[in-house]
Amino acid sequence: MPNAPQPTRTPDGGPTPTAIFGEIDKPATRSHRSAPDYAGIACSPEFRDLRTRFRRFAFPMSALFLSWYLGYVAIAAYLPEFMSIRLVGVINIGLVMGVAQFATTILITAGYLRYAARQIDPRVLALYRNATGEDPR
Repeated sequence: MPNAPQPTRTPDGGPTPTAIFGEIDKPATRSHRSAPDYAGIACSPEFRDLRTRFRRFAFPMSALFLSWYLGYVAIAAYLPEFMSIRLVGVINIGLVMGVAQFATTILITAGYLRYAARQIDPRVLALYRNATGEDPR
């Protein structure tokens, strides 16, 4: 084969000795674990419970926030006189509702982090340990 790599040779024609670093001249042995049974994991009751718990938080909260956001946009578009009602000084209802959008985003994020730490993460860790037999940390 013309493109095959040729072994390197010393000037006298002999093969080049392998490099030894700290008396190591062999590659590290690696354990060859088989891949987890993803289809089996997906069908397991533990995984189904995990998905159910995730959906219990994610879907209602997403629907609630989307309604709140679209409501804000609709009110701003169709009721500008309502949004321009002054509450204190130059602060009006539209400004308060706009800032409340950021506040609810932060609250939902904090709520999800708390929910995930209590309900999701321990189950994910247990599934990982069952599938691989090792601790991910």
